[in-house]
Amino acid sequence: MTSAAAGSAADSATKPGQDGAAGRRALLAATVGGIVDSFDWTLYAVLAPYFAVQLFPGDDPVTAVLGAYLGFAVGFIVRPFGSYVMGRISDARGRRFGLTLGMALTAAASALVAVVPTAGAIGAGAPVLLMLLRLVQGVSMGGANPSAAAYVAETAPRRMRFVYSSISYSGVVVGNILSFGVLALLLATLGADGVTAGGWRIGFLVAAVLGLTALWIRRSAEESGEFAEQRASGAARTAAGRRALYRAHTRDSAAVFLITFGITVGYYFGTTYLPQYAHQLGVASEAESAASMLLPLLVLIGAMVGIGRVGDRVGALRTVRAGLGVLALGTVPLMLALAHRALPMWLVTVVYLVLIAAPLGLANVLFARLFPVAVRVVAMGVPSTVATGLFGGTFPLLAQALGRAGQLSLVPVWAAGAAAVSFGATFLIRLPKGPV
Repeated sequence: MTSAAAGSAADSATKPGQDGAAGRRALLAATVGGIVDSFDWTLYAVLAPYFAVQLFPGDDPVTAVLGAYLGFAVGFIVRPFGSYVMGRISDARGRRFGLTLGMALTAAASALVAVVPTAGAIGAGAPVLLMLLRLVQGVSMGGANPSAAAYVAETAPRRMRFVYSSISYSGVVVGNILSFGVLALLLATLGADGVTAGGWRIGFLVAAVLGLTALWIRRSAEESGEFAEQRASGAARTAAGRRALYRAHTRDSAAVFLITFGITVGYYFGTTYLPQYAHQLGVASEAESAASMLLPLLVLIGAMVGIGRVGDRVGALRTVRAGLGVLALGTVPLMLALAHRALPMWLVTVVYLVLIAAPLGLANVLFARLFPVAVRVVAMGVPSTVATGLFGGTFPLLAQALGRAGQLSLVPVWAAGAAAVSFGATFLIRLPKGPV
């Protein structure tokens, strides 16, 4: 790239702390994308019991649902691969290009899932097509979060970096809420039989439309100024140069993996499994537990934004470390209070999600700032997605197995232990020079 071209690229890019409007557009692009990615990911899981009987051949509905959930697991399995592939694209071609490509793949896959022929029409071809589309979504999702984290880290005003981090990651929570809202609306208008008979396709069409909207927003965003400057300098353009950077930051990558361990276990416990946990304890019905989740999730969003301000003032690493420490110490007593009916379900859920707000809201951008721009998305994305797949994706299965074995009390112990490991891993981090 010539110096004139490099100067043009840098001039048209978003620079931290220099252009508030451009920074807000970048934040919007990252946040809306996070909403859509989370919505698509969760929507598959909540609609699986309804589309399974149409897309999986056979007369046994239980087997069909298990097959549909296999597609959910497959998405987790390929996410680390997607993190590397999409991360390399984002590190080489730019954050804006990587985010736009990922959203295009997500929207296209959702649109195609909405029109997949039934097993009655094409037999085994229906689940095969569904699995292939789920693989595409898994690859896209693997690169989405680390690319968005890098983009926010590079475009946010320095004094509001972690407020922006919390707002952008809150999109994941909003997407979860919307997915359950769409299911509730479909059931209210079509009934369970109507959703099973094909109404589930409307949900995926909604996902495709949201994806196209996010794609339009992301295309209007500007490139990261840090990336434009790094690309102009020609740093780490060779494979040997990238490998040297990866090796130099092995310790930080290990810290990302171990810290993600506690965060992902806590997140899936608090947002996905806690209603089932309360039901198995006998302290709330399944319907009551599920209905009590909306308020805590809204509180979580507010807590994340509030803790972002704390991170900007006292330091993100200190705030994340404190949050993980309190989470490790508070999880078991809080769940004992629930088991003994000392606290109601909704309050336990609110308190638990507030405890996880700090590591959940700040970790993404903190992780991104640990690595050089040239390898940032891959270096943070691969260890975090591997940890999420190993420990987050399997947490509901592990918790259910412990419950069936009569060891339900070990579920919060596992979550607390994971938080304790992550707390210890924060001491592995070596902060780079400059503000983090």
